[in-house]
Amino acid sequence: MRALALAVLPLQVLALEGVTFATDWKAQAEQGGFYQAKALGLYEKAGLDVTILGGGPGVNIPQLLGAGAIDFGMGSNSFIPLNMVRAGVPAKAVMAAFQKDPQVLITHPRADIATLADIKDKPVMIADASINAFWVWLRAKYDFSDRQIRKYTFNLAPFLVNPRAVQQGYVTSEPYTISTRGGFEPQVFLLSDFGYPSYAAMVLAQNRLIEEQPELVQAFVNASVEGWQSYIYGDPSPGNKLILAANPDMRQDIIDQAIEQIRQRGMLASPDTEKQGLGAMSEARWQSFFKTMSENGVYPLTLDWQNAFTTDFTNAGAP
Repeated sequence: MRALALAVLPLQVLALEGVTFATDWKAQAEQGGFYQAKALGLYEKAGLDVTILGGGPGVNIPQLLGAGAIDFGMGSNSFIPLNMVRAGVPAKAVMAAFQKDPQVLITHPRADIATLADIKDKPVMIADASINAFWVWLRAKYDFSDRQIRKYTFNLAPFLVNPRAVQQGYVTSEPYTISTRGGFEPQVFLLSDFGYPSYAAMVLAQNRLIEEQPELVQAFVNASVEGWQSYIYGDPSPGNKLILAANPDMRQDIIDQAIEQIRQRGMLASPDTEKQGLGAMSEARWQSFFKTMSENGVYPLTLDWQNAFTTDFTNAGAP
């Protein structure tokens, strides 16, 4: 009887395609849509058996993609796919869940800083990796200077004790920690609200899959989009259960405030998604990002930036 029962199972159940997806950090709300898609069975419904591999400080997504060790990976900003083009990694971005990069500059409440431009000429604590990242855009758009740079070591203590301090952070992380530990609400300037054009929470796919199994890539993108829609605008508890199980250091209050920030700040939305659906990307925006970075020496002007992404799997409403 047991053998007979197996024999009549639907073919779809027996034919799930196994794929691996590596995130860019330990499980958290910033990856919630992917965990939601897993928890709700959306990947299985799309014919996929998805294994989510949690990231961390020692995980290099482009390296894993280049070695063929994973099928899909998460890209945390628009530099990642362009860096892959420069390094010859055969992979590209196929969707962008976050239309707004979570990067922020944070200050104490102070009368002399009311907008991002007011931070010009003031000391700013940033990480070494940020000097050739969002800082390039701040120099180009707001005439920030490298003389402002102070080293940020991901320790909040120097910021908390100095009311004149300014530092980088993620809108979903440091501001909440500052308010709970410091007992005050910091001023938070989301760079994307001032025109910073980087995408975030992107899905990166191997070129081999894109070329040989485009239907598999489409299935992963469609289920991921549905997962993000459900996680941010519906009930996120199924995805949260997986996040908490995967990351014992995560707390429910941290998840809750991160979801609220993503929701309130419209981080999944943009003019492109209004026309073309969640996850959309535009060539014009990629070109704008590349133009700023290449003109400021981050990339050679001859880099084939269009190889960093494809809109074939999103932009459903595009003409």
